[in-house]
Amino acid sequence: VASVRDFSFVSPAVKYMLFIFNFLFWIISLVMVSIGMYARMMKHAEAALACLSVDPAIMLMVLGILMFIITFCGCVGSLRENICLLQTFCISLTVIFLLQLVAGILGFIFSDTARTKVTEMINNAIIHYRDDIDLQNLIDFGQMEFGCCGGVTYTDWTFNMYFDCSKDNPSRERCSVPFSCCIISKEKVVVNTMCGQGMQELEYLAAGDYIHTSGCIDKMVNWIHSNLFLIGGIALGLAIPQLVGILLSQILINQIKDQINLQNYNIKHQVDPWS
Repeated sequence: VASVRDFSFVSPAVKYMLFIFNFLFWIISLVMVSIGMYARMMKHAEAALACLSVDPAIMLMVLGILMFIITFCGCVGSLRENICLLQTFCISLTVIFLLQLVAGILGFIFSDTARTKVTEMINNAIIHYRDDIDLQNLIDFGQMEFGCCGGVTYTDWTFNMYFDCSKDNPSRERCSVPFSCCIISKEKVVVNTMCGQGMQELEYLAAGDYIHTSGCIDKMVNWIHSNLFLIGGIALGLAIPQLVGILLSQILINQIKDQINLQNYNIKHQVDPWS
């Protein structure tokens, strides 16, 4: 009789696997919030972030807080065997997974709209290129990594007030492009940072001897098409932890429900020794 009463449907393996799973992501969420807060406090150049729809620091904090709440529900729910918290965790993960799936499908269907939005963001980034050193370094890294210049073409740099090709522009960098647009030979030990001087005044073919004339958007699209397996692997890597969390939480919920039913059955059919 004692062995029957001690029997439990709740598997310790499932219970503590779910706890460890949530605890790891709970720590990650705290790190995300800390980095977001630090970046927000250290960042003073608000104009540079006008090229983005959302401040990356704030977005990181929001994601971290959301992740913290969800994983907290998973941690406490698994330890305390609380069905309400576990269901909150499971439903939240399912909704997030479905939203990601829908976003991916919509991005594929409305690829032209997404391309237009990316073009606007890049053009805004070009406008604010000199407003923030971090943004400047990011653009320079992108242009050197992809071997491109500007959004659609190298003349997009005329949108920046320093590189503006208007005749009344007093800037010394008038009609120029950043050095990150330049075709740098590996043989050269010293890099000429003024190699983009006056490049917007040259024709496409002539400028192509000195700088990358292709826009970064086309280069990015070509990179995506060439690395579909890599992108698919990253997407799968993001999806698997979510699916594992959903599966483990649902298994544990069913086990707890079975345990509750067993306890109710034992209470209902227990024998009173004094009767």
